[in-house]
Formats: sequence, C-alpha cells, structure tokens
Amino acid sequence: MNTRKIAALAASFALTVSFASCSSSSVGQADVNSGAQTETTAAAVTEAAAEETTAEQPTTQPMTAAAAEKGSFYDAKGRLLLSTGEDGKRRVSAEPYAVSFANIITVMSDGYDTAFDDILTTPSSDGAGQSIRLTLDGDVQNEIYSYMEQNNIVGSVVCLRTDGSIMAQVNYPSYDPNAVADQKYDEDLAWGDVGNKAFSNYEPGSCFKIMSEVIADKHGVYSLYDDGTWEVGGVPIVNWDHESNKGGYPIPDRTLSSAFVNSSNIFFAKAFEEVGADDVLADLSSIFHFGADDDIQCDFGSLSNNIEIYCLDDLRRSAFGQSYVLTCPIFLAALGREAVFGDMVTPFVVKDIVSSDGAQKIGEGSKALDVIASIPADYRQNLLNGMTGVGSGLGVQLPAGYSFYAKTGTAEGWKGDCLYITGCAKNDSDDGSTVYENYDNYGEHGSYIVVMQVMNPEAHGFEFASQSSGLYRGVMNIVVGR
Repeated sequence: MNTRKIAALAASFALTVSFASCSSSSVGQADVNSGAQTETTAAAVTEAAAEETTAEQPTTQPMTAAAAEKGSFYDAKGRLLLSTGEDGKRRVSAEPYAVSFANIITVMSDGYDTAFDDILTTPSSDGAGQSIRLTLDGDVQNEIYSYMEQNNIVGSVVCLRTDGSIMAQVNYPSYDPNAVADQKYDEDLAWGDVGNKAFSNYEPGSCFKIMSEVIADKHGVYSLYDDGTWEVGGVPIVNWDHESNKGGYPIPDRTLSSAFVNSSNIFFAKAFEEVGADDVLADLSSIFHFGADDDIQCDFGSLSNNIEIYCLDDLRRSAFGQSYVLTCPIFLAALGREAVFGDMVTPFVVKDIVSSDGAQKIGEGSKALDVIASIPADYRQNLLNGMTGVGSGLGVQLPAGYSFYAKTGTAEGWKGDCLYITGCAKNDSDDGSTVYENYDNYGEHGSYIVVMQVMNPEAHGFEFASQSSGLYRGVMNIVVGR
C-alpha cells in the first residue's frame, strides 16, 4: 500500500512540474493529465516491484516460515473478518463483513492483508501465523456501508477515535472478494471505482481552511477587504456565494472569524499572499505535519500530503485547498482531531496481535496517542469558535453531553467535484488523553471524528458541501448512536 501510494504521488509531482504555468487552463490540464499519468505510472511501478520481489526470493526458505498458515483478521470486538481457507492458501472473507471490508483489507485491493503480511506469516506458538485484532468495528463498518449504498453516496467515510484508532473506514461502492477467482493484486480493485478512496489523495477544498485559519491567526491577519469576486492574476478567485449574495459584497473589513465560518476563499487567498510562501509551507509542516516531505507513517502505510507552489496564484489557491494541494480523508480525520483537541496523533488500525483463534493476546498493537503535531495554545480557541459556528449551521443533533465542531469543503478537481464534511462529536468529558484497553464502553467517555466524502454530488443535486449535511447527519447518528 505504501509503495503504491508513493509511486502515484511521485508520478504526479513529476508531471505537475511540467505544467507550472499559472493560467487556469494549464492548471486544469495538469490535473487531468496528472491523474492519468499517475494511474499508468503507478501500475507499471507496481508490476515492476512485484517482478523484482519475486526474482529476489531465495530458492530455499526455513521450513517453519513456509509451513505457517497465514493468520486471520478480527475486528475490535473479536469478530472474524478474514482467514485462510481449507486449502491453506485462498483467503476467505467472513460474512457479513466481506463487502464492506473488501477494499481496505484484501490483497486484491492492496489492503491490510498486504501491509501486515510479515506479522500474519510469523508463526505463533500453535504453528499458525499470528493474527491481528483491528481497531475497526465490523458492525459500524457494515451499517455505514449499507447507509451509503441506500443513499447512493459514492465516496468514503472515516471515523477516528481520539486515541488515533480508526473505528470505521468505509468506501462505496465495494465488491464481493469471495467471488474473485484470482486473488492477486488488481489495479482496478485497488484504485478504480471500487478502490479505497479514504486512503487516496484528492483536492480537499475548504477543509484545508482549518490549517489556513491557524496560519492567519499566527501571523496576525485578522481583517481583510473581501471583494466576493477578486480579479487577480488573469483568473478570478470567487467566494462560493458570490452569485447569490451580490448585494452583500464588498465586505471592507471581513474578520478572520467571519471568513472561516462563511468559508471565504478570497480572505484566505489574500491572507496567504500576505504571509508568504516560505512561512506558509513552514507552518504547514511544523504545525500540521503537512507537505511533500512530511509523510505520516501509519501502521497501514504512509499518509502523503502534497502542496506545490510555483507562483503567487498557486499560493493563493492553496489557501482554500485547490491548485496543487492533495490529501486524503484519513488525514482530514487526523486534522479534525488536532483542531478540536490541539494535538494530531498518528492514525492506526492494529489493536493487538492475537492467537490464531483471536481469543488470546500475544503481542502489542500500534501505539495509541502518538502525538506528531500540535497547534500552539494561543491559536486554538479562535479555531474552535469558528468550527462551532460552522457546525451549528449543519443541523447535526447529538445526545446530551456532546458538542459538535465542523468544517465543510467543496473541491473542484480533475475527477470532478468532491464534497467533504470534517466534523467532531466531542464528548464533554473527553480531554483526548485516554488510552483504551478495549472499546466496549468507548461511547461513555470518548469522542468521534467523522469525515464524509461525496464524489457524486451531481447525483444528489448538490453544488456545495453544506448541502450534503443531511447525509452527514445520518452517518453521525450511526456512529454516536452506538
């Protein structure tokens, strides 16, 4: 998984450089060609890597390693997800979790069964390969998948607990892995229409403004002239409501708070221009672990965020998650966690190493609360106030004892429009410091960061992310309702 992701980004970086012109047509064409080139190059790299790995295998191996039947996957509550069949080779996905987990767990989709091969093929005391208890909850995964299927939500949903553990990582559509005859890696199953969108990079749109708000605050940019439509650099930058709110513009002294809550592209574009590219890139790296050289090493692979600035127009448009900015929904969940609790922790999915039947813990999983970035204390409250304002407009109703924070994002990319809502249902008793032995009673004290990505907004008649709030409420009800 890690190799495939890095290869795809490397191809994107190389091609983007050749389209460094800042006209709108050149940027758009670069995005289109970058996507096509990424898929082609990554496929070639993957095939070459597979051939090289095969060629380098030793002719003889220790009998103990060869004899170990590959271990199984279990969910957070010990329910079987994936095991080895009676033939000792074919991997069998357990019902009823086969479809909802297919694009994150199988070898065909370059999933956990590939990422954790070394663990799964290490013999345990009973001679079988070690097994893994994941942090994901199979029933939550299934419920969200069914909800997305019923409502035709093409995209992904990620639910992160505050210790960094992933509770659900759902992609719709998916496929039946038991019906695939040849269970080898398949480019279409891994990165095509049924692939893992939660781990794939796209433009994030205005969810990026979570970081832009902190950077503006840090550099003292609190008030700017907002034109509504800003004619600059030959291609105008517009606010989402520049047509519907013509009478409301210009706003001579738009505040940082107003710009965040109302998602002003122009304010943040001007703010980034005022701060300057060097400081913007430095802050993204140091405060948010975001940048081409700042991969986040998760147990399941690397989160590789991208931002490239070749000219002033790139800098402006990066402020609202466009131009050469790419990230994935899993990172947005980690970012949402940092926004609400102040610290970013590494997402992880391995809860424990367990015996072949899943009943006994035999080894430690990944580290919880692995803090990798922090928002300076002086800039946390203004961001929280802004996310409270955005959240209040989405109509999300939570049980007593929870507070809701959110940011919406509408992205225009080479694959079409993509809508995001990054939100947190924060339990008022949760300070983000608890490490959990298990998640049986997590809802009593824990919080949930939920990112919804909608990649078919036209099917719903949506133009802006805020219009998808009804769908998001349904997802949040599934998560918090447990």
